[in-house]
Amino acid sequence: MFSINEILDMAIRLERNGEAVYRNAIRQISEPQLVSLLKWMADEEVQHAEWFSELKKKLAARPQNPIGEEMSRKLFKDLLGEQSFSLQDTDFSQVYRINDLIAIFIEFEKDTVLFYEMLESFIENEETLRQLKEIIAEENRHIERLKEFLEKEVEATPDNS
Repeated sequence: MFSINEILDMAIRLERNGEAVYRNAIRQISEPQLVSLLKWMADEEVQHAEWFSELKKKLAARPQNPIGEEMSRKLFKDLLGEQSFSLQDTDFSQVYRINDLIAIFIEFEKDTVLFYEMLESFIENEETLRQLKEIIAEENRHIERLKEFLEKEVEATPDNS
């Protein structure tokens, strides 16, 4: 039902939407450490969008259905719009601690993975399914990296007991 190009278009849009939310949040926060972390995360989203774009370029040599691709792009643009899942309800001006910010990032990445996993049931082509699993693996690597940051932040926090 979904082609890999359609999935990659969704992935690119989700990454760009996440980047836009993070860049907007920078204007709401004055704490330098949080601003630095938001910039890093926005840059990570840019890198992910580029990774997905490069994957799409590699697949461009394959035969495609231009009419179907265009219809799908319009459908997904309407479906996803400026969607940023759990990020859209976040008031970054109320975030004051690094570990809270990292937890927000992790939730967004988990939402993205869940979205891609939901798509798996609609994919019949084995190659497309394999590539979607590659995308999910990339997002899961990002989650693991964020968890490592969170663990380091928790370890660096003085014990208040």
